[in-house]
Amino acid sequence: MQRLNVQRSKTILSNLRRSLHQKPDFEKVGSLASLLDSRSVVRFRGPDTLKFLQGLLTNDVVRGFGGVGGEARAPLTPNLAVASVPPMYAALLTPQGRFLYDFFLYRPPTPREKLDPSGSRPGSDDPDAPFELLADVDASVADELLNTLKRYRLRSKVEIENVGQDFSCWQRYGGNLSKTPPHVKEPEAASVGWGSGVDPAAVSSSRGNNHGWQWFKDPRLDCLGFRGIFPSNTTPPLVEADKETDENNFVLWRIENGLAEGSTEIPKGEAIPLEYNLVGLNAISFDKGCYVGQELVARTHHRGVIRKRLLPLRFVDNNGEEVEQRVSPGSEVVDPESGKKVGTVTTALGCRGLGVLRLEEALKRSGGLSVRGQKDVKVETSRPDWWPTEWFQEYQQHSAVA
Repeated sequence: MQRLNVQRSKTILSNLRRSLHQKPDFEKVGSLASLLDSRSVVRFRGPDTLKFLQGLLTNDVVRGFGGVGGEARAPLTPNLAVASVPPMYAALLTPQGRFLYDFFLYRPPTPREKLDPSGSRPGSDDPDAPFELLADVDASVADELLNTLKRYRLRSKVEIENVGQDFSCWQRYGGNLSKTPPHVKEPEAASVGWGSGVDPAAVSSSRGNNHGWQWFKDPRLDCLGFRGIFPSNTTPPLVEADKETDENNFVLWRIENGLAEGSTEIPKGEAIPLEYNLVGLNAISFDKGCYVGQELVARTHHRGVIRKRLLPLRFVDNNGEEVEQRVSPGSEVVDPESGKKVGTVTTALGCRGLGVLRLEEALKRSGGLSVRGQKDVKVETSRPDWWPTEWFQEYQQHSAVA
């Protein structure tokens, strides 16, 4: 029976790889894991790390990582797992408040937060070890990002280096993970206690690793599953051989949930962060103080109404059948009756995509939109389940006033 189940999972995964034009049946497959080749890893190290990033990024880095110095906020307790510091999602903007790069920030575990090689006690911290953060970033702009950060560094005591050869980014996602309540923790191969509370599987996974052996809840949304940085020469714990699949399947999972990622899907130097829903993705703090591009973001937020937002798209023909590879990023979505532009496709994969559209037309005429120059390609839109209720209320109030 177990062999049959494994074969069935392999068959479903094979179909997912071949048939991007069909909606992947993630519910039947269960949890999947993908190595994210589109992402790289940057390391920040030095006493000014938090201060440096606090003045640049949209989120409250100091609050998130325990204050200056980055000390853990919970003491180590025998036989109990360490309350590990969760990752943070943030963005770097232009001075004019336009999106440049996104970051998933992680504080690597310290030796005292792991077992020593004997497995019976915590390791010993080096008091002279510099404070570190690892950042999961867009690989296609990693070198450009490093140059940008180094221009901002000035005299700050922080080293910035690309460690993408040493570390890799992974994602675990799928139906059963997306339905896990926020208070239920994933069995994690990390931060275990010692003595009678030792988890042998976790010990096995953590031995020999100085960094990033832990899966964390994706800091954007619970429905996205778990994310982590791991040494490139190892397979992360909890990744089943028959459930590892192409990164495009994770892209489809994101598209289905209405999320863009990276400096291509969120156009660099052009995108307005609030139109790409970064507030709802826990990427922006409105009480942290100044950072690059803060003024426009704060003004747009407090103005109260966002007329355009990123939405999931589905491309079909006049008969309602899905069409594949007919739409490319940059295509205009229009009202076929008036010819009026409603928005722009920002991401396209098979018959699915993402686009920034005017909510009034997009939600009122879903299925009645088309791609400019392709009258036989219709565009269906949907409102993601995770959207806060007030976003829809704002749109309705704006429509009523208009």
